[in-house]
Amino acid sequence: MLGSGRREKRTRTAKAIIQVIARLNPHLRNHDNFERTLWDHLWIMSEFKLDVDAPFPMPKPEELESKPERVPYPQTAVKYGHYGKMVERMIAQCAAMEAGEVREAYTLLVANLMKRQFLAWNRDTVPDAIILKDLAEMSKGKVKLAPDTQLAHTADLLRAQQNGPRNEVDLRRRPGGSGGKKRHRNRKKRY
Repeated sequence: MLGSGRREKRTRTAKAIIQVIARLNPHLRNHDNFERTLWDHLWIMSEFKLDVDAPFPMPKPEELESKPERVPYPQTAVKYGHYGKMVERMIAQCAAMEAGEVREAYTLLVANLMKRQFLAWNRDTVPDAIILKDLAEMSKGKVKLAPDTQLAHTADLLRAQQNGPRNEVDLRRRPGGSGGKKRHRNRKKRY
């Protein structure tokens, strides 16, 4: 009977410790099984030697030290790395489209994106003929633009890259466009 009294006291003390840890770390309550996590932490702190009646079984040290499985990295080869995998997917999608105005417009957008990507890696000017040739090669001849097609100007693309996206908020200007001056429209005139 003497041993069970001590075990009950240890169990009460362990539950009190769990409550203190929970109060000190309220963000843990957002997790699905936060109570189990707290008890696991208590088992770890006691080096798995704690002899109490817990609501959860004591985990094995091997379970907690196991490494996660390696996530496989896609090993697909990208022939034109400076364009990227997304451009390849867009070209494949364009090749699957029916011929017409929509496909031509999409092809022109893809070609301009290719030119922008090329300039991101290569700051030199790139002739449109190279982009059109790469587009035809990447699509295996299924997607082509006329050789005299004008893509976006290199200077415009470089300027856009330097300036950043257009939808960025300009923090220097205050809302209202008044330049920081206060307007008192409701003030009565005194004469």
